[in-house]
Amino acid sequence: MPYESTWNAAGSFSAIPIPVLSKIPIIGPILFNQTIIVYLMYLIVTVIQIALFKSKWGLRTRAVGELPIAADSVGIDVNKLRFRNVLIAGAVAGVGGAVFTIGAVGVFSQSMTAGAGFIALACLIFGKWSPKGALIAALFFGFTNSLQSNLSIAGVPIPSEFMLMIPYIATIIAVSGLIGRVRAPAADGIPYLRGTK
Repeated sequence: MPYESTWNAAGSFSAIPIPVLSKIPIIGPILFNQTIIVYLMYLIVTVIQIALFKSKWGLRTRAVGELPIAADSVGIDVNKLRFRNVLIAGAVAGVGGAVFTIGAVGVFSQSMTAGAGFIALACLIFGKWSPKGALIAALFFGFTNSLQSNLSIAGVPIPSEFMLMIPYIATIIAVSGLIGRVRAPAADGIPYLRGTK
């Protein structure tokens, strides 16, 4: 078949350089020579940061996470808002998984994330439960992952098993208190029953 190789080829997004900004030394190729998904990520993180800390929805969301009884006392339906937010987060996570499969790797395989979900959780903690902080943490952990790959390719005389541990060691060090005291939302993971404390 003439198109068999096209149909079975792993597709992925190609980089789109931003004309002037991509020419800046060091920073340009890193930040401004990326795929459309990375540019959308800049926009989405900014929108979520503003929505979470500058809008009525964000204030209510933070209130039901910190002190749901106080939120309930001012008329916020705590369980409805929590359920809605979990649905939104699940949809975003699903889109993220699809983008990772189609856009970054280009093909699905079992165990393709290789523990990256735990690093994503560490990004949340390291970023102190804010979208902006989680983005900075993700860039840090992405750097350690890239460092591990580049050191392996460069032929550094360190066993490959130790190279593969670099991102996870960085995660443990970052989350183990090196960044200062981090406090999760007070009611995180605690179900709310109306009329109870």
